[in-house]
Amino acid sequence: MKTITTLVAFFMCIILWGQSPSIEVHGGEVEIPRNTQPCITEEQYEVIFNEIDLNISQLKREGRYIAPNRQGGHPLFTFPVAQEENDTFEYNSPFGYSNYVDHNFDFPNQVQDFNCGSRTYDTTGGYNHDGYDIFTWPFWWQQMDRNQTINIAGADGQIVFKLDGLFDMNCAFSDDQANAIVLEHFDGSRSVYLHFKEGTLTDKEVGDTVEEGEYLGVIGSSGSSTGPHLHFGVFDNNNELIDPSIGTCNDLNEDTWWQDPIDYFNPGINAVLTHTEFPQFNSCPQLEDTFESNQFDSGEEVTWAVYLTDQLANTALELRTIRPDGSIQFDWEFDLTDQFQLSWWAWQFPTDMDGTWTWEVTYLGETVTHNFEVGVLGIEDQLLNDLKLYPNPTSGAFKLDFTQPFSNTIVTVTNLLGQTVSKRELFNEQSILLNVEGAPGLYFVEVNQLEKGLSRTFKVIKN
Repeated sequence: MKTITTLVAFFMCIILWGQSPSIEVHGGEVEIPRNTQPCITEEQYEVIFNEIDLNISQLKREGRYIAPNRQGGHPLFTFPVAQEENDTFEYNSPFGYSNYVDHNFDFPNQVQDFNCGSRTYDTTGGYNHDGYDIFTWPFWWQQMDRNQTINIAGADGQIVFKLDGLFDMNCAFSDDQANAIVLEHFDGSRSVYLHFKEGTLTDKEVGDTVEEGEYLGVIGSSGSSTGPHLHFGVFDNNNELIDPSIGTCNDLNEDTWWQDPIDYFNPGINAVLTHTEFPQFNSCPQLEDTFESNQFDSGEEVTWAVYLTDQLANTALELRTIRPDGSIQFDWEFDLTDQFQLSWWAWQFPTDMDGTWTWEVTYLGETVTHNFEVGVLGIEDQLLNDLKLYPNPTSGAFKLDFTQPFSNTIVTVTNLLGQTVSKRELFNEQSILLNVEGAPGLYFVEVNQLEKGLSRTFKVIKN
């Protein structure tokens, strides 16, 4: 399955328009590698459908099975991915598409999606991709770690299969089963949701019902997967594959199964962010070093970044940096000469005024803004600046002390591989004791104040 694994970064000069910063741009394409193995095999589907039959038999004995109405048409799905509702998550769109259903059942390298394009894949073993792959972007591993992007029910249904407890940070294809949920809908059709983050699935169990848009779990990378994404598949009441989208090359069904048909290409802005330095996309499955910040000192250099999906060739970004008094610092265009499925672009230059700044990006008629503070510290900022961590180095245990009680704050300890070793939420606490669990070495302690979107990171050495 196609997901994000490698970053091809390159540098090019800005074409200047009007008043603009005379600097270079960082970024470029994020490459999605070609798939070579199925994300779910026919044997794994057989296991799932056999267990569904057993589950339905049990539900019938208990009088809890909702018998389908096979004369009532079929469901119309809402899009099955959403950003979790949280004031700290400000992405414009946290996902993109990588694969659709393959309608050319010959193989290998003979693919055709519903729009007669090649945004799908097959394998030498005869697998034709049988669903929609929806990946998180930008910072897919960080999004998973933050529980930022979630799977939601595409339509009302009854849970007929649920599997949890499997490892969720896979970086390669395998024969492993994925954390999964299958819903059966009013007409007997089923929707399949694969690759959840372990331990995040809904508390509801087999036999319970869910409503359209209801939370199912966090997007992860369990099973045969190279990065966090949702595999969404649909089958009719005869267990025959359905493509929810209609198009010239869809021979599976004659009408759409979407409430609002999705665009084949979805060019747009995923996020407009500011950082203290250029982000680092580390090797899978390490968390990305995002260096995101909404607070800068007076005159401090700011990294201004924009993240795109389905970038179109021969288009342009319209960019503006707006001072606290409403005046324009820089206003320029940046030409996009290539078509990329994923891309990011970033510039570095300082501000020249204290207060609330606005970073504004317009692409294809859509404008997204991002506000941040320069030079003016609020109470929470000052508390983070006054935060003390000791002892350091430590034999394992250490304390975090604030000058007064702190709430709405997450403290996360990670190792050099970017793996979370502990996490704790503060509830009106002024001092907490933590322990570095793991081998001796360097660890990172990140303190995130959720309400204001502020953070501070410490390096801790365990002896």
